[in-house]
Amino acid sequence: MELFEIRQGIDHYRSRLEQLGESLDLEKKEAKISELQKQMEQDGFWDDARAAQKVINECNHLKDLVESYKKLEETFESFAQTAAILKEEMDQDLMDLLEEEYNESLKTFEDFEIKVLLSHEYDHSNAILEIHPGAGGTESQDWAEMLYRMYSRYAARHNYKVTVLDYLAGEEAGIKSVSMLIEGDLAYGYLKAEKGVHRLVRISPFDSGGRRHTSFASVDVVPQFNNEIEIEINPNDLEIDTHRASGAGGQHINKTDSAVRIVHKPTGITATCQAGRSQHENREQAMLILKSRLYQLQIEEQEAKLAAIKGEQKRIEWGSQIRSYVFQPYRMVKDLRTGYEVGNVQAAMDGDLDGFIFAYLKSQIE
Repeated sequence: MELFEIRQGIDHYRSRLEQLGESLDLEKKEAKISELQKQMEQDGFWDDARAAQKVINECNHLKDLVESYKKLEETFESFAQTAAILKEEMDQDLMDLLEEEYNESLKTFEDFEIKVLLSHEYDHSNAILEIHPGAGGTESQDWAEMLYRMYSRYAARHNYKVTVLDYLAGEEAGIKSVSMLIEGDLAYGYLKAEKGVHRLVRISPFDSGGRRHTSFASVDVVPQFNNEIEIEINPNDLEIDTHRASGAGGQHINKTDSAVRIVHKPTGITATCQAGRSQHENREQAMLILKSRLYQLQIEEQEAKLAAIKGEQKRIEWGSQIRSYVFQPYRMVKDLRTGYEVGNVQAAMDGDLDGFIFAYLKSQIE
């Protein structure tokens, strides 16, 4: 590597680091660290061990972000000074050392970039992921089941736990809908990139004429908020009914009359759960899902207002098509938001989605 290449690289990464720092709002992060440390010093801090651990985890996470940023800032400043010395007088040993340390720092930078991309308030939460087929009957229902398998494989790759909350099988094949809880650190942070409409192009196995079909399925993702959020729901706004659970081969859920469906009439938001052993358990879980969706709706409305004030033109609507999966006449999976694409369709369908997810997350700060 030539000296001018390293100098250009240093300037490039310093600029990107500055951009990441702006998105982090370091001053605000440091003020929050100070506030959390004061909480940790108060008498009775450990009276509620769960709440105390949450504070400690948040403080450690923020400190890690701030310290990592400052260390990288110092590293690239040191590189710039060394490069300036080498420009004046070349020293091959120093040049070799600079090149080695510069290359090592790029991996550190990438790791930090991912930390920043996943530093939003709810990114560490579990995720509730729903899949619904579009118009097209059996063909779209089969596509929805393929996506269900894909996300189950993705979760397994990341050692996430999957619980099927609600599963409605199609008449001939596939599924009419599925709702799954994916538990693990950063589950929502990663899977929020999957929210939107997914398009499949293939020769349909359900078409005796062997014609090519286009199918659509929507994926919705919200963080699981549990009981830590405060949101008031008028009982009169709820429509609650119970029904018999159903699932593929009985393996997904408990087939009893304990499945619960709750409709929030003012918004039309529906939450269903059939994973629990009792009607009470399913009702409690369905209420948590409903609260999560209502809270997410509030967040999206606030973001839309903020975007309008800033004059941003970024599309944030739920229904936008995000990715195409083409099986015929060629094989390719392409994300329409970022342009990221792969030719190995089978790998993607087996849950290898990290490239798509990281490309999307990076696009949010560029």
